[in-house]
This record gives sequence, C-alpha cells and structure tokens, in this order.
Amino acid sequence: MFKTLKKWFYLYILRRKYYRVGSCNACGKCCQKIYVKHRHVIQTEEEFEQLKSMHDFYTYLKVVDKDETGLVFECENLDKETHKCKIHKKRPGICRRYPQEELFTMGGSLAQHCGYKLVPIESFEEVFEKVQKKSERK
Repeated sequence: MFKTLKKWFYLYILRRKYYRVGSCNACGKCCQKIYVKHRHVIQTEEEFEQLKSMHDFYTYLKVVDKDETGLVFECENLDKETHKCKIHKKRPGICRRYPQEELFTMGGSLAQHCGYKLVPIESFEEVFEKVQKKSERK
C-alpha cells in the first residue's frame, strides 16, 4: 500500500518520472562542468551577472568554459584536493537536491562513478500497458 501511495505521489503530485536512489560518494564531479538553467540555459556573462544579483547561490559559481549548450560553470566551494564541499553543512538547496531528473531532459548524465542513480518510477511495461489501454479506448 505504501509503495503504491508513494508512486502515485511522485507521479501525480510531484510530477516526477524517476526516484533518486543511492548516496554521494564525494567524487566532486557534480560541482564541475555545471550548466545553469533559469528559464533557459545561461548563454552570456550578462545573463549570469543578472542571475547572481537575484540569487546568492550563483555567486559561488565561476565561468570556466562555453560550448554549444551555454556557459559552463564550476563551484568555488569544491576543495580541489579532497573533492569535498567547503560549505557542506550550509550548502544551498540546489546542491542538496542533486541529482534532479531535469539533468536528463537537458541531455546530461551522471558522472561515471556517481553514487546516485535515477530509477524510473514506472517500468517500461507499465507505461506500455497504459499506452495500449488508451489506444484501445479510441
């Protein structure tokens, strides 16, 4: 019963398609090569400056590159030697919620040895069955 309720809550209230499972193994990869999305992926330094004035978290980021997707950032709170966050206990919500499924919708992926996984809430078979039922009704 609890599993069914949890699944319903994630799918229809939170509108999620994946469960986040696992735990951080402190590799630090999620703090490097970051894209920032605010309505769209940030493309210019000017957009980034505006964003920094609206949200304190973004002052921790520095631009390290630009590619076809947009500006690429790195968090200045990542200790290069230990690969740990210097402000871990006070880290922002965006870091606490990592990884979010939006990562996949933007074409991204988790680092190769990341301790987290995003697991589909509904199996392929369940989704396929729903689609079949809908097409039968028409």
